[in-house]
Amino acid sequence: MSLTFITIGFIVTENNAEYLLSGYNTMSKEERKKVDLKSFIPFFRKFHIVLGVSFLILGYGLNVINKNVAGIFLGVYPILAYIYFAITTSIFTGGLKTKSNKIGIFTLAGAFIFVIGLLTYGFKENKILFDSQKVEFKGTYGEILQTDQIKSIEIENELPNISLKTNGFAIGEIRKGYFKTKNGEVVKLILNSEQKPYILFTKLDGTKIYYSAKEKSNKGILKELKNKLPLSGYN
Repeated sequence: MSLTFITIGFIVTENNAEYLLSGYNTMSKEERKKVDLKSFIPFFRKFHIVLGVSFLILGYGLNVINKNVAGIFLGVYPILAYIYFAITTSIFTGGLKTKSNKIGIFTLAGAFIFVIGLLTYGFKENKILFDSQKVEFKGTYGEILQTDQIKSIEIENELPNISLKTNGFAIGEIRKGYFKTKNGEVVKLILNSEQKPYILFTKLDGTKIYYSAKEKSNKGILKELKNKLPLSGYN
């Protein structure tokens, strides 16, 4: 992404702005005359270089300190940067009161609110509830497993080798949804943390759910499961 930001800064020039520069390429000739393109292009280039370099350095730095914080940063920082960019560059395009600037800023603000909401929902812990009849995973990508759907419940020290996310939420140590392994198997992950060992639920149809709690001990949860669920397939 850092390389993409930097590349964008060098791709757009005065000669191709009418084709590549978003917003400017939809303006009429009269509207384009009001844009100070000679001053805008150098600012555009400098902004994207700074964005790309800072995104790389801060992203890697935060990843060393805390993977979850790094994940939030990667999702939020570019949006905040472009909000700043839209407000700052309004001096080149006629001010904040122009229709295009208003639309751009409101769109970015909406995207920011959406991402914050998505992150808040995604980071909320998926609790696991169970009784003698069923196991219920609450929250994002949750589901209910009836006792007669469960083949086994095991403890696993490691996850399978994950190759890609097919449908889910993944930031830092939080992973929820469907993921494909390197051998082609699709598994569901409901990981609220990196706490090990993981609890593996295998259904009668062979599909698998890996679960890890945030607050409780996974081993403690498995012990409670053994006490409440009448299953023979515990390991």
